[in-house]
Amino acid sequence: MTTAGAPRLEKITPANLEAALALRVRPEQEFAVDPVAHSLAEAYVRPDKAWPRVIVDADRVVGFVMAFLGFDWRDDGTDLRSGLWRLNIAADEQGKGYGRFAVNAVAEELRRRGTKAPHVTWHPGEHGPEDFYLALGFEKTAEKADEEHVGVLRL
Repeated sequence: MTTAGAPRLEKITPANLEAALALRVRPEQEFAVDPVAHSLAEAYVRPDKAWPRVIVDADRVVGFVMAFLGFDWRDDGTDLRSGLWRLNIAADEQGKGYGRFAVNAVAEELRRRGTKAPHVTWHPGEHGPEDFYLALGFEKTAEKADEEHVGVLRL
């Protein structure tokens, strides 16, 4: 157990699964991020590509983050990328620095694994996360992934 204000990432376990599944972002943000259950299903079918974690502060699960590892961006083996796949911060826990902590922790994990430029994608829109990612140092590229914008962070 840690004191409040010292968030950490933890693996998904039977002990924290229900709290992770109960996480809800603000209603106006739901268009921009899949529910945790969907993310965990993705992690289950792509265990070599997904790095899911809950964000915990003291005894509370306050969010969920998942990185992608060595994803074949062009489906031809020429462009393998890693980055931030999902970020869900509980509606009542937003604005407390947990998102920033999670993105920085993922960037550090990816750096440890040899990634020099983590990527992220986001849905555009009034309540989307673009300003958040840009404030953390991601640079918007000219690329699109389906309908989503693509950003890169130079480590």
